[in-house]
Amino acid sequence: MADLLRLLLRVAEKAANVARVCRQEAILFQLLVQEKTGEDKNKKFVQDFKTLADVVIQEMIRHDVGAEFPEMVGFIHGEESNKFENGLGESVIVTVCSTEQETATLLSTVLDGDHTAASLLARAIHQDPATIDANTDGLTVPLSPSELGIWIDPIDATSQYIEGREEVLQEGHLSPSGLHCALVLIGVYLRSTGMPVMGVINQPFHHKDPVGGGWRGMHFWGVSCDGVNVCSLSRPKAGPEGGKGLSAVLSSSEKSVVKDALASLCSPDELMYASGAGYKILCVIQGLADVYVLSEGSTFKWDSCAPHALLRALGGGVVDLTKSLQSSSAAQTELTYHQAYTECKGADRWANQGGLVAYRDCSQLCRVIEALKGKL
Repeated sequence: MADLLRLLLRVAEKAANVARVCRQEAILFQLLVQEKTGEDKNKKFVQDFKTLADVVIQEMIRHDVGAEFPEMVGFIHGEESNKFENGLGESVIVTVCSTEQETATLLSTVLDGDHTAASLLARAIHQDPATIDANTDGLTVPLSPSELGIWIDPIDATSQYIEGREEVLQEGHLSPSGLHCALVLIGVYLRSTGMPVMGVINQPFHHKDPVGGGWRGMHFWGVSCDGVNVCSLSRPKAGPEGGKGLSAVLSSSEKSVVKDALASLCSPDELMYASGAGYKILCVIQGLADVYVLSEGSTFKWDSCAPHALLRALGGGVVDLTKSLQSSSAAQTELTYHQAYTECKGADRWANQGGLVAYRDCSQLCRVIEALKGKL
């Protein structure tokens, strides 16, 4: 497990490098953000270069993990399909090849012969990242890779990544929007139970290098399995009990009834809003909010698996909101990651359909569920 964790930290940093390169290199940046008109709007690769960036990251992680742990091939899942149609109507399956040149050649096919853009992407994909210090020595969990599956969200909060607003992170405060909300998420779950056991989060745009001016990232990780609970972050101090004092982060589009119910638990400045499901759960992990509540089924397994593992390592979790409102014990309705909704199609098969509550402390979860009962 320590070897797998170190690998996931390394590939997450590679993914963060790809995300940064797509914004730093002028040729890739233009493909990423420009509004296409006329004939170009019918070219899938141009419309969806942002999706290609996602797919490249996803397939890179799939390639690197599968190469080191072949028993996990077939159980490494991602948000995106890797099938593209270029401007000539040719279907191209995006994969990461064994050499940088082979990957560049394949990508140039997707990009209608744009060899410069393809070469820049391929270089970032095959470039080894700096050593990641995870302090994983001595981490022992009695699990085999053959028991595990992986969910990848290559760039969570894609709209914030594309828009690219450069906010300055204030210590002790969440960032409502901007590049900080864009995350690379890699979650590991048990195939037998679906419970998350390991998570890696990389925040590619955490701060600017004071010398060079380029973006630098931050990584977080956690392991929770068989009584082993280890996290790169320490558990934040608990807030006051009873009355006001709870803090919550929501989507700005959350239902008014949910906002009103939580307003009874939170001071006005403690009911906060932010972009990106993964980022909102990270805010709970970091102690910037006590809970994240979402009443809609608009998140997916790849959004929640990685941060869920970190919360479990800290004594918290992520529950299905609808099931928790119907259950006598909310904490027993934790999200799982191994079974699809077979009655649904496409991405909806892997939606967190009942909404969710991410929490660090069971008492805070109970207060939220009690406040929402009878209102949804």
